Amino acid sequence: MRVLVFILMLLPNISPAQEKEETEIWDLFKFFVGEWMGRETGKSGIGHGERKYRHALGGKFLMVQNKSVFEPQESNPEGELHEDWGFISYDRIRKKIVYREFHVEEFVIQYILEDTEPGDKTLVFVSESIENIGPGWRARLTYEILSDNEFREVFELAAPGKEFEGLLENHLSRSQ
Repeated sequence: MRVLVFILMLLPNISPAQEKEETEIWDLFKFFVGEWMGRETGKSGIGHGERKYRHALGGKFLMVQNKSVFEPQESNPEGELHEDWGFISYDRIRKKIVYREFHVEEFVIQYILEDTEPGDKTLVFVSESIENIGPGWRARLTYEILSDNEFREVFELAAPGKEFEGLLENHLSRSQ
């Protein structure tokens, strides 16, 4: 217990200005809270997706649950099921939004949100690390808000020394 109290004493106090800054940052993500469904296209073929965004752990994190089902195609006659879960958090020390995405294929991607302004309709996350893939790979995830109830997501990968290449595009609409 004494160790926990000591650790808590070392944590920085949150000033009213910091609280306001964090509130403004979380305002960027209010749009996404809820349930979504949509069409997906890309290297895995044509599919449909289901996505949920919800607050977790006392509202300190935004949890993302994604399920994508791709139709059978010549290169993949069985079709494909993809799932990933993620957590979006605010790193007070770096003053950055961090998105950690855990894939059923055992990839873990940690993204940082590029600088944004309140009201921005496009959010771009760029990877700072990817687990279980060779060194030098990079990922980029772009969200474009199209209307009050729809957004487009583009997932791109870059092999070492290469430019980003589109892997998947999702068009999601609010279902709840």
